[in-house]
Amino acid sequence: FHLTYSDKESLEREPRGESQQEVLRRAAKDLPIYTRTMSGAIRYCDRCHLVKPDRCHHCSVCDKCILKMDHHCPWVNNCVGFSNYKFFLLFLAYSLLYCLFIAATDLQYFIKFWTNGLPDTQAKFHIMFLFFAAAMFSVSLSSLFGYHCWLVSKNKSTLEVFRAPIFRHRTDKNGFSLGFSKNLRQVFGDEKKYWLLPVFSSLGDGCSFPTCLVNQDPEQASTPGGLNSSSKNENHLFPAKPLRDSQSHLLTDTPSWSETSAKAEKDKVGMSNPALTMENET
Repeated sequence: FHLTYSDKESLEREPRGESQQEVLRRAAKDLPIYTRTMSGAIRYCDRCHLVKPDRCHHCSVCDKCILKMDHHCPWVNNCVGFSNYKFFLLFLAYSLLYCLFIAATDLQYFIKFWTNGLPDTQAKFHIMFLFFAAAMFSVSLSSLFGYHCWLVSKNKSTLEVFRAPIFRHRTDKNGFSLGFSKNLRQVFGDEKKYWLLPVFSSLGDGCSFPTCLVNQDPEQASTPGGLNSSSKNENHLFPAKPLRDSQSHLLTDTPSWSETSAKAEKDKVGMSNPALTMENET
């Protein structure tokens, strides 16, 4: 996604506008880039000097582009994105369970504090503070954890909730949703034994993400596999290119395409429509 030296020079020489976009379109023609800016331009980061992968955003605090960026979390002093989103969810879940456990075990002594059932020592104020701190953190963590569980079920990031991704054909707020089960496996992986463990098990490598079937891209004249406009609302998924083994599990509803057959199909129908396909995304 980084521009070559020649492309970077061409971009700097060209005046801003359509001429720069032509340089970026040429640099991104072989990249799995299917989202655009609000004006329909190629997403480019002036700070990192790269064509922005889909779902990637530049963090002003970290001063670099973050894959599948969700937000910058000051509590962990880091960005939450593709590489650590599962760990962030587990952090919220285990922190919530710990606070609930503290509040539950401290409740009986908290009641005794108000009924004067505790010895008159400074320790009773520690009990009161501990219960209030655990209870307040439980409320805040439960709301935050519940919100991120909803994000996982919809396969969205916090940034995508506030600003829906813009594909080449139109804005689609649910463009990356594959259904609850597949959305869950996108983050936690196929092996359920690893879901509750702090080990990386998310599908893919952060450079490609399948998407749901979306409406036809008006920029493309043909559709993959001879699909006509009358069938565009059917719930079928098409891979734009062979996916990694960890991602192919998400395509169990469709026959797998080999690289040879995909190339032959492309020669048959012309340039395939990436907005209609199972997109690879960063």
